[in-house]
Amino acid sequence: MTTTVTTAFSSQAGTLGASVPPFTAHAISVSLPTWKDTVGYEEGDKRVVDAMVSGYPRFFFHLSIQKLAQICEQKFGVNGERCLLCPTRKIAEQCRAFMIDRSSKTGSAVSVRLVQFLICPEDEPETTESCIELYIVLFPGDSFPLAKQFFQHTGLCISSRYAEHCLSLLEKEKPGSPKPAFARPHTRTPNRHYSTNSFSKSPPATPVPGHSTRLPAKPTDEALSADQSVYVEERYGRNLPLASAAAAKRALRRRIAGVLVQDSPSDWSTAGGHEAELGPSTRGVESVTEDDVYLYSTGMSAIWSAHQLALGVLPAAKSICFGFPYTDTLKILEKWGPGCHFFGRGTDEELEELENLLEKKTADSSEPPALALFTEFPSNPLLRSADLPRLRALADKYNFLVVVDETLGNFVNVEVLPYADIVVSSLSKVFSGDGNVMGGSLVLNPHGRHYAALKAYMTQSYEDSYFDEDAIYMERNSRDFRRRIEIIDANAFAVCSFLRSRSLDDPSPPARAAINQVYYPKWETAANFDRCRVRKDGVPTGGYGGLFSLTFTTTAAAQAFFDALSCHKGPSLGTNFTLACPYAILAHFAELDWAAGYGVESNLVRVSVGMEARAALLRCFEKALSAAEAALDSA
Repeated sequence: MTTTVTTAFSSQAGTLGASVPPFTAHAISVSLPTWKDTVGYEEGDKRVVDAMVSGYPRFFFHLSIQKLAQICEQKFGVNGERCLLCPTRKIAEQCRAFMIDRSSKTGSAVSVRLVQFLICPEDEPETTESCIELYIVLFPGDSFPLAKQFFQHTGLCISSRYAEHCLSLLEKEKPGSPKPAFARPHTRTPNRHYSTNSFSKSPPATPVPGHSTRLPAKPTDEALSADQSVYVEERYGRNLPLASAAAAKRALRRRIAGVLVQDSPSDWSTAGGHEAELGPSTRGVESVTEDDVYLYSTGMSAIWSAHQLALGVLPAAKSICFGFPYTDTLKILEKWGPGCHFFGRGTDEELEELENLLEKKTADSSEPPALALFTEFPSNPLLRSADLPRLRALADKYNFLVVVDETLGNFVNVEVLPYADIVVSSLSKVFSGDGNVMGGSLVLNPHGRHYAALKAYMTQSYEDSYFDEDAIYMERNSRDFRRRIEIIDANAFAVCSFLRSRSLDDPSPPARAAINQVYYPKWETAANFDRCRVRKDGVPTGGYGGLFSLTFTTTAAAQAFFDALSCHKGPSLGTNFTLACPYAILAHFAELDWAAGYGVESNLVRVSVGMEARAALLRCFEKALSAAEAALDSA
């Protein structure tokens, strides 16, 4: 399998609001090419907002989702109601419960109602397998900001491909007329084959185990024959056919579990088949199997589900967030359950504070001191790594769970599962690389002391809401992820070494340095990261990942550096192409002073390095650094 990567950089001027990657209908990023554009996005500047045809899926409603929501609001809404669209009844009920709970804490409970919408093809009876279910959460229009919190924090609502599929059933394009990749929301007459049900505000006691959001095609679990493989290669461009979504998901779970003895692009047609050769896991816990891996629609839905899993298995208590996390992880721990203890620097000194807190709580009460500890390895955006063996020892002593987000480290580079009860990851990032599909995973450690209880809970409550077509694309994208990660690791190391040599971090810094600090796992909490690096015959082979952050000696230098970068610029990370953003502005614009208190400065620039030719990469960053240094001279 060949991964196409841009090998030369060019100016991103004039790309504001365009999809990243360009010309990609389901892109998960958007071009914000200048510092001013990013600020304008956060401020709701009409110039920026009106230009956007794409955006990160948990912050921006894809135009297909906007269009489908408008149809549902016009069909089922009353008195100006707005809606969120969910793939399953259970998720719709969770959205309603969240909205009622949060609104009740600040005033009267908001009125939320649910509608089940069964959409069938125009020319087929609605009893066939070709129908699809859509669950509509309707609420007063002024409660939309509250609903959007659920949409953003959980990542559980429908994907853009799900919406597109619903629209394809509701609308029939004229023969021969191309469907535009991006179109402003508009309404057309709904399909006559549909049925709706409003359901009561009392959720069922127990959700149906194993519920799956599947495309209306008869799945086949059998491996593709050689003839079929040739056909699919030619017809589907190396995607598995939609009828093989179950096999694609199985291939993903095996890949994540590390049990495929042969897992390379050439094995793509058999990775999910019954004849695939399986062996002990390479994840550091040999007994892990594909049955310990659970797929989700986004990385945040995996994190949200891990927290719900902890709440469902252990006695209620506050969780612990150790280290400065991606923003929505902290929001989840604060807004669901009893709350959170936040240790935002994630240093060894704060680990001492955590241990003192646990000791005090245990001495003062018979209640458990903590529910679960959540940490990223390494953290976003400061690339710090916690002392996982020590956290594991504390968890065993005080009987709480350890949940590790390995998205940035990734399991090609680090082994964190031996220290965790649960490992979560955003598959949307480097595991996919192409930036055109979302996904998440949750892995249980079968050696964990709470494994039996966690497994039993998941057996009863897990539902597969990962849309089949999204899984098909994720499976295709991830076939060569190990090769891509090695290239990205090497490129990032080269870029970081160059930038650090021109920063105040260097042992012999330049007289007029524009860069204050380079945050990268090789230099941030290095001992903690190295302890978990993948090894072969005792020698570390795992790299340091593709993400780094920079802080600058002046804000003017930061802005000049960012604006002069000729790579793609926008939200997300882990793409096969280099992608940068002024992270604090993008993620913490309304709380910049708070973020700065934990070391995330307002002038911080985060860079996700891609697979471009290394010489071109270095030229790109040298040019940007020259612009930053020139900004110092003109100050």
